[in-house]
Amino acid sequence: MTTTLRVVFDPSAPATGPDLVVASRELAAGLVATAPSGCEVRAIVPSDAGDDTLADQGVAAADRLPVGSAAASALWRRGLRAGAGDGLIHSATLAAPLVRHDRVHDHDQTVVTLWDVRPWDEPDELPRADAAWSRAMLRRAVRHADAVVVPTHELARRVAELAPLGDRLRVIAGAPSDDLRVPTDEVGRRRELDLPDGYVLLAGSAAASDRLRTGLEAVVRSGRDTAVVVIDAPEGAEPAIVELAAAAGLPERRLHVRGHLGAPDRAAVMAGAVAYLAPADSRAFPWRTLDALRLGLPIVAAESATHRELLLDGATFAAGDPGSLGDELAATLSSTSTVERLAVLAADRGRAFSWAGAAERVWQLHAEL
Repeated sequence: MTTTLRVVFDPSAPATGPDLVVASRELAAGLVATAPSGCEVRAIVPSDAGDDTLADQGVAAADRLPVGSAAASALWRRGLRAGAGDGLIHSATLAAPLVRHDRVHDHDQTVVTLWDVRPWDEPDELPRADAAWSRAMLRRAVRHADAVVVPTHELARRVAELAPLGDRLRVIAGAPSDDLRVPTDEVGRRRELDLPDGYVLLAGSAAASDRLRTGLEAVVRSGRDTAVVVIDAPEGAEPAIVELAAAAGLPERRLHVRGHLGAPDRAAVMAGAVAYLAPADSRAFPWRTLDALRLGLPIVAAESATHRELLLDGATFAAGDPGSLGDELAATLSSTSTVERLAVLAADRGRAFSWAGAAERVWQLHAEL
């Protein structure tokens, strides 16, 4: 008898950005690659999902909902199945049919994933509808989820304050994309992106202005006349980020703002950086910081429980104020041996994160349930 685990894949669900789309795809591929004997992986997709769905990840087949993404999200928020059926269901987001089911007698299971608490702690960083949908889905998860996966123990502590989930909270970290490898044409890609040689790399948006401002001020405080590249900027956000840089004392000629980049371009940009600066102390899963680890980029990170948990000795740490971060960045970049040592430590720590490892833990979770 074959046991089927069905993974929800809805790239248009509320609060599902590019990183979560990639996470859903790569977790599905990992689940296929690590499936125990007698187990298979199918997909649950809305009717308006692309024809490729998850077929390229090795998923056996896709069960299409009778409704599109918007309708499915609305129905799931109201506690309706939206045609998803039952059985073993896993979602790399909160998008799932969180309804009453019988795990003991019918062996039905529903597990969802929460990657950050911005809808509660930083709602202004999200569209209002997305934040409201996330809050509503967590309330449904409290009532009907067999487990809620979060990527760090620090986030688990915060979620435990928001929702009475008890031992249903499980920690399974995410990972960089398996496609994140420095391409052979990295120089050409950086040239096409109009980037200079050697720069400090930041990730963020004007919506997270406090954190981005801290990073920009830290570069200025370091006293180094180096360029700064900011990636993951939403479309149309460049003027606001330029204003933040000017307020921090960083001239526009040294600032280069780019949007979300695919894995090859992102790897090329990271390969051209002299250091990655992680000034945020948010509990959100730091996707770009994990990317920097994977590629062995020297990392200067703000002291925080999340950074300590994930980075261990793969980064150098400083208090989260611009002066301390700037001093640490200056000390790091002034020593070739320090840069080389941090690069080795980062790459070594980066090997601890993989989607295959995450998938194995997901299979174990469902077996325990």
